Amino acid sequence: MRNKLALAMLGLALMGCAGRDPQPLATVQPQDAYADCTMVQAEIQANNIKVKELADEQGLKVAQNVAAGVAGLVVWPLWFAMDFKGAASKDVAALQARQQYLAALATERCARPPSVAAKRPHR
Repeated sequence: MRNKLALAMLGLALMGCAGRDPQPLATVQPQDAYADCTMVQAEIQANNIKVKELADEQGLKVAQNVAAGVAGLVVWPLWFAMDFKGAASKDVAALQARQQYLAALATERCARPPSVAAKRPHR
């Protein structure tokens, strides 16, 4: 009985270790005040790559959870290897909010100033 209780407590303790903690990105960052059009566009492109990587991670986590869930029917301690934190989906949501903010910032910062020729009246 003691061994089962100890094993159950160990399993519960290890359950908290499965998966990584989310690392969400703040929507507005201090350097945004100084970013020009090129910097904003470069960050948008870098974030697009990061979203792809997180989507791949999320797909792998789903597959891992399904495999651990099915195998856990036979070897129940595998259920403790399941990732319930959903870090990738939380990070993707934060990145999407950042991307929307950067798109608005790019619209503002990348707008072409009115040309001098447009200001002159035609003679």
